[in-house]
Amino acid sequence: MFIIQGSAREGGNTELLTERLTQGIEVETVRLREYDITPIVDERHTAEGFQPVEDDMKELVEAMLNHDTLVLATPLYWYGMSGQMKLFIDRWSQCLRDHSLQFKERMQGKRVYVVIVGGPNAKVTALALVQQFKHICEFMGMTLEGYIIGRGTKPGEVLHDAEAIAAAQVLNANWRQAADE
Repeated sequence: MFIIQGSAREGGNTELLTERLTQGIEVETVRLREYDITPIVDERHTAEGFQPVEDDMKELVEAMLNHDTLVLATPLYWYGMSGQMKLFIDRWSQCLRDHSLQFKERMQGKRVYVVIVGGPNAKVTALALVQQFKHICEFMGMTLEGYIIGRGTKPGEVLHDAEAIAAAQVLNANWRQAADE
């Protein structure tokens, strides 16, 4: 399982909820804030196409491609995903044009789970972001298997969201049971 953390804050609510979700499960986690990801320059329609970029994106993509299950975890910022997560996904356009990656082919069939944490109304205001992730998954041939939306603004506040914690525990138990079978 590959966890892609889009939070700008170390140990923030999104990371806390994701840790509850994956407790006792072998995972590989990347925190996008710790990597250099250059903003995309859209060169899809130029004669030369996308030019190589010297940053950490290829390393992140190669790691992601080695897993069948992805967890995309992001705080809800201005009713959307974090800038770090958006930057990462925007660069998928460049990955799609890099024939050496076989990116779309290797992304197809992956199972995706989404973790979103936002303010007091996140259970409603994050639904549009869930829909956005659903469209991304459909375009890439992946399956959005589920999502958890937590409430929390101040550090640690999400741990008081009994509904989100319970949902994380149920999904965790299902994953652990499947691993034992």
